Amino acid sequence: QHVYAVDRGQEEIVLKKPFANLLHFKREGNFDHPKVLIVAPMSGHFATLLRGTVNDMLPAHDVYITDWTDAKMVPITAGKFDLEDYITYVMDFIRHLGPDVHLLAICQPAPPVLCAVSLLADMDDPAQPRSMTLMGGPIDTRTAKTTVTELARTRSMEWFRKTVIHMIPFYYPGAYRMVYPGFLQLQGFVSMNVERHVGEHMKLFQNLIKGDESSAETHRKFYDEYLSVMDTSAEFYLQTVERIFQKHDIPNGTFTWNGHLVRPEAIRKTAVLAVEGELDDISAPGQTRPVLDMCRNLPDDMKQAHLQIGVGHYGIFNGRKWRESVLPVVSAFMRKHDKK
Repeated sequence: QHVYAVDRGQEEIVLKKPFANLLHFKREGNFDHPKVLIVAPMSGHFATLLRGTVNDMLPAHDVYITDWTDAKMVPITAGKFDLEDYITYVMDFIRHLGPDVHLLAICQPAPPVLCAVSLLADMDDPAQPRSMTLMGGPIDTRTAKTTVTELARTRSMEWFRKTVIHMIPFYYPGAYRMVYPGFLQLQGFVSMNVERHVGEHMKLFQNLIKGDESSAETHRKFYDEYLSVMDTSAEFYLQTVERIFQKHDIPNGTFTWNGHLVRPEAIRKTAVLAVEGELDDISAPGQTRPVLDMCRNLPDDMKQAHLQIGVGHYGIFNGRKWRESVLPVVSAFMRKHDKK
């Protein structure tokens, strides 16, 4: 597992599972700060891609994060891990942390986190979280087309199974597990913004010529993280494509978990914030906001939407505009709903 090496907290594992650890960033002293569980994406990158997000939140929040395990490192004897298992993990983590937790789901986890909170609400579970912030997530991909949604729409499940699913070689701990390789996800991300990535590498070259080591080091750190990828279990990937991007089970009201129908309208105690980026070309504006309509029995003063102008997908949760414009909105929302 990677080490976060954040500036303001020391990481500790508080719960271990085969496909994920629950990490806490422990700080010295006593703080009355909102407890936050960041549900990191399982979409090819390690959760450490959110190092900046964690660092920026630590001064005013008690931060936990889901640290998903590279599927190639999980022995096949640990069994499968699909979309419903992901939801179970999220529910287990919420129950472990207790009802005073706030959720922050970035991109891919938005649908399963919504499912987990909906199920807890339907069960009237005492661990229902105080708030749920969904950022740039594919809640209803029919509302805005992107390269990602078009790929899912124009390809059959058989095409995905034959084209992007591969077996882990025998020399890894997860030998013979079927996975969606991280390098394919990375290839997809890079192909969406080829000109930008080429431009960034030209800037690196220019900064090195000028002797601007500070700017060059910032570039290196980002790409060291961006190019570090992990494999995802095949069943999780394929179910996500089919149920989230093709059948739209959640907005259609047909998503089930272990036979239980997922009903967002059951949410009555968890405040909901939907955050979108104006220039997001992965989860385009309009894909996340429908969650507010789905939670139709939640009072209006417990629902909020925020559209951040001038940022793409990564700018929602990292960088200057995240720190100066998005984080204050998220923090204020959590503090507003920190007491029940």
